[in-house]
Amino acid sequence: MDSDDDMLDAYDDVESGEYDTSSDRDDDDDEHGHGENETDCGYVVEDDDSSTSTHCSNQVNYVVLKEEDIRKRQEDDIKQVSTVFSITNVEASVLLLHYRWNVSKLNDEWFADEEKVRRTVGVLEGGSVVVVGDNPRKVKCGICFEKFRRIKIVPVVCGHSFCSTCWNGYVSTAINDGSGCLMRKCPEPSCDVAVCRDLVEKVVSSEEDRNKYDRYFLRSYIEESRKMKWCPAPGCEHAVEFSATGTSASYDVSCSCLHRFCWNCKEDAHSPVDCGTVSKWILKNSAEAENTTWILANSKACPKCKRPIEKNHGCMHMTCGSPCKHQFCWLCLGAWTEHGGSTGGFYSCNKYEKAKKGGLYDEAEKKREMAKNSLERYTHYYERWASNEKSRKKAFGDLQVFLSEKIAKLSEVQCIPETQLTFITDAWGQIIECRRVLKWTYAYGYYLPESEHEKQCFFEYMQGEAESGLERLHRCVETESEVFQDAEVPSEQHFNAFRQKLNTLTSVTKTHFETLVKALENGLSDVKSEAACSKETPSKKRRK
Repeated sequence: MDSDDDMLDAYDDVESGEYDTSSDRDDDDDEHGHGENETDCGYVVEDDDSSTSTHCSNQVNYVVLKEEDIRKRQEDDIKQVSTVFSITNVEASVLLLHYRWNVSKLNDEWFADEEKVRRTVGVLEGGSVVVVGDNPRKVKCGICFEKFRRIKIVPVVCGHSFCSTCWNGYVSTAINDGSGCLMRKCPEPSCDVAVCRDLVEKVVSSEEDRNKYDRYFLRSYIEESRKMKWCPAPGCEHAVEFSATGTSASYDVSCSCLHRFCWNCKEDAHSPVDCGTVSKWILKNSAEAENTTWILANSKACPKCKRPIEKNHGCMHMTCGSPCKHQFCWLCLGAWTEHGGSTGGFYSCNKYEKAKKGGLYDEAEKKREMAKNSLERYTHYYERWASNEKSRKKAFGDLQVFLSEKIAKLSEVQCIPETQLTFITDAWGQIIECRRVLKWTYAYGYYLPESEHEKQCFFEYMQGEAESGLERLHRCVETESEVFQDAEVPSEQHFNAFRQKLNTLTSVTKTHFETLVKALENGLSDVKSEAACSKETPSKKRRK
């Protein structure tokens, strides 16, 4: 933290450089058999000729896959198995579905005992569908037991015969029941022969059902993978392949749809906070336990009907709601008929004071006070967590408005090409990212043990410094940029001063947050208690 004073000085410098516009307004192969691309870069690579985006750093690699990329990989695996095993693509598909698209495992077991694999999966030799010549003799359907000419019967390799209508109903029902349709067997109860894709295409009459089956088949390739997952954003059809190449515990990835999420737990991106802490925090925010804590801290049970009652104003004379209507004293919970001038009247209760001195209410008061303190502490962190999330969403919306509407107007007013206004876009992007990080530091702070005083002081100091810088940056880009957009006459000198100030604030804020993230990822192991605790942080001021 030796550079903190320098960064604060930089803030002072840019703050002092004010401008006036009032007068002149100017790994190894994965289970699908795909190797990892080892690329040494620290940026996003986007090739217009390719539908994949590869994101690399010295710590993680991930690739965003579109539907055509997924389908191509799936087809490549099918062709590979088909070629090596000398079987049809349809049979290869059934085998890969059964082995969850694990090409290596399928190879090992196939060459160890081919017959056993065929029996287990339900792929018999001779192809997936038997072609039967025209024969006038009628055949009974094994489901409806009606007799049909052979031309109406859809035979399979196992020899069991069913009519096309029954096949359509059997497979369509399975498709509408979910992805289990991919593992369907012959309708004959004693038969384990698998229902293949070509049979589904042949017997299912509904195009919608055929498309649904195809979607299940495609999605199974991702859902059975240990290194690929679908983007959780609503309506997004992209998947992300992830492989760690360093020691970082961060799983944050960015999909092509602009949604950022944690690849490990699929929640919103939350580095530097680990998935376990995020899971506990989200559960706590939605848990009924918080309602119970609030009731315990802010209410008392009616002595008669036991319903919780909140006292928000007025005297100690309480009347329970209908149909109970019991009247009692808020302090001692005794019947109000036993109260009067001798017990302290409407504003106090001598019976309560006397019993409290005797220790009668010590345990209940202690429990209520502990619940109240716990609730206040949780509220402190939750309000700031929620406030930063709200600010992040607003900043994202402001960025979209700037790119779609304001940047063109600013370019026209200031006579500057849009390509030279990217520093404003960069500032908004930095704000959005910092709001995300700051939001999750409040969840981190809530679970930081209060007994670790030195770490808590160090954490609050770093968090306060980062937050202070972020507020300056946010205020500058949000308010001061409007001055130049609404200017009647361009001012190159003032605009350049604004550019320099915003660039400096963006850089300093980024440095603060990088330092904060690194410290949290290291578990605050570099805590310097004397330096941290000697300064009163903005975060501690807010909690007083």
